[in-house]
Amino acid sequence: MIDMRKLIVHNLSWGATLAVASARYAGVPEEEGVMAQDVRPQGMDQTGTEEVGAGADAAALLRDQLCFSIYSAAHLFNRTYKPLLERVGLTYPQYLVMLVLWSGDGITVKEIGAQLDLDSGTLTPLLKRLEVAGLVSRQRDPRNERLVRVTLTDAGRALHTRVGTVQRAIFCATGMSVDGLKSLKGQVDGLRAALQAHLGPADAED
Repeated sequence: MIDMRKLIVHNLSWGATLAVASARYAGVPEEEGVMAQDVRPQGMDQTGTEEVGAGADAAALLRDQLCFSIYSAAHLFNRTYKPLLERVGLTYPQYLVMLVLWSGDGITVKEIGAQLDLDSGTLTPLLKRLEVAGLVSRQRDPRNERLVRVTLTDAGRALHTRVGTVQRAIFCATGMSVDGLKSLKGQVDGLRAALQAHLGPADAED
């Protein structure tokens, strides 16, 4: 079993995120003329990047980053999904919203956002486009008008039967077995949970 904490320490660069938005390491401030304890891992320089020894292959620094592997794989997933989803009239973000609704219809916008890790500012335009396409409807909850519930239309429910071909095509594209994919997903889910625990809970939506 992979030790996820060691995996994160040895494979994730301190200045990289999954969106490859790099930021320089914040130096530890001096307090009353005494330098506070340096908490950088061994082998990191003051910019937060790994020190490169003489003769090291600089290109390997990128190839060795787990975050980049996940980032580039996500891009390839999107490129693979795009032509398949165009046949059923969905973008990839819209497809994710529909997956949530096919699993549980009539839920609130906030509940959808929690499952997809999206804020309302990002999610609302997606829902509006799905509503214009006739796949969902949005209504205020009569018991609490602050809540907006999203319900599948007949067309939205019928679309579920058409995405089976999309999922089968993606499975074939990976070239992996069912057991291999389940194992990989379990490890990625574990990594995601570890990173979420490190960052702490997100601010609650108003």
